[in-house]
Amino acid sequence: MFLPSPWRQFFPGILALQEQQHIWLDSAATTQKPQVMLDALTQHYQQGVANVHRAQHQPGERATRSFEAARSSIAQWLHAAEQDVVIFTKGTTEGINLLSQALAHHFQAKDEILISAYEHHANLLPWQQLALTHNLTLTVLPMNADGHLDIDYAITQLSAKSRLLAVSALSNVVGHTQSLQRLLRAARDMGIWTVVDGAQAAVHQRPDVQQLGCDFYVCSAHKIYGPDGVGLLYAREHAANALRHWQFGGEMVQRCDYQHAEFLPAPLGFEPGTPNIANIIAFAATLNWLQSLDSQAIAAHEAALHQQLLTGLESRGMQIIGSPNCALVSFNAPQVHHADLALLLGEQGIAVRAGHHCAMPLLQHLGLSGAVRASLAMYNSGDDIQRFFNALDRALEILQ
Repeated sequence: MFLPSPWRQFFPGILALQEQQHIWLDSAATTQKPQVMLDALTQHYQQGVANVHRAQHQPGERATRSFEAARSSIAQWLHAAEQDVVIFTKGTTEGINLLSQALAHHFQAKDEILISAYEHHANLLPWQQLALTHNLTLTVLPMNADGHLDIDYAITQLSAKSRLLAVSALSNVVGHTQSLQRLLRAARDMGIWTVVDGAQAAVHQRPDVQQLGCDFYVCSAHKIYGPDGVGLLYAREHAANALRHWQFGGEMVQRCDYQHAEFLPAPLGFEPGTPNIANIIAFAATLNWLQSLDSQAIAAHEAALHQQLLTGLESRGMQIIGSPNCALVSFNAPQVHHADLALLLGEQGIAVRAGHHCAMPLLQHLGLSGAVRASLAMYNSGDDIQRFFNALDRALEILQ
């Protein structure tokens, strides 16, 4: 089935890869960038740059206005309430590390942190290390037979000793969107901090942090068609007030002498040093552009491609990891090493990902050393899928 992408034209990188005979099926790792993002970067640098929040001259005022307008625009994209806070980070990984350090003073020995079994290392290791250094209990919530978080069971595991729940909205391996509202509500009713890792999910469904009801939400720009090195940490108002400063430097200071200092509240108190000004402005431009598109049409297009991908893999006898329902499929070919298969696909111009996908405990739990992952975005087409299968068939002929 031929499924053209009407959005492909907006991504010069995809068009360049097409000329090079390459197919990009690794968007779960990073997405290609639209022209509107590139234009925003160029405009910022060409009009004369300045640092933000610390100059009285006109270029500095212009940069500060653009920077804070980007913050407001991104908060609106999140459906954040006016009093809530958006803190800029380098990405999801830094956002979760920030939380693990800035909330550490709330924990006492034997307190419990809960995560799911399918977490990316970015939402495992900060909590694991916090638990090790503070004598906390790290509880791993299990998956059901389909590889999904068992919400009903997870709710029963919340207890008086639970202090924080950190879960992903979409696994980068299993590829199943999780409906987290009931679990988050149950945790909130018990006074448990709640963190949602939206790194994979945000690009496929615009977040609504008010509807989710989480205390904190993190995601990265580079997975949402935005620039590298930028992420965000959303904090509900009461949650932002609970954070303790964790990095120190210029711009975060309210008062300072040689022996003592007082710091600004969030967000500026958690953004020391010069921020990634151009990329943050370009991120906001990208999100504004995305909101101008038909999100339902994009979702239907991605769903049709995903079904085509699943059907073709199943018909070829591939081992599907879990029961994915959103934009990616992790799989293995019987008696074929995942790295060998990815190598032969890559030699034919098909960009997929192979390995443990920064979720080594999950793959070990499943009894796997790794898997191949093909992931989709709005710019992919049915022709991309057909070329992938042509290359897969040739690779399997060699390897099997």
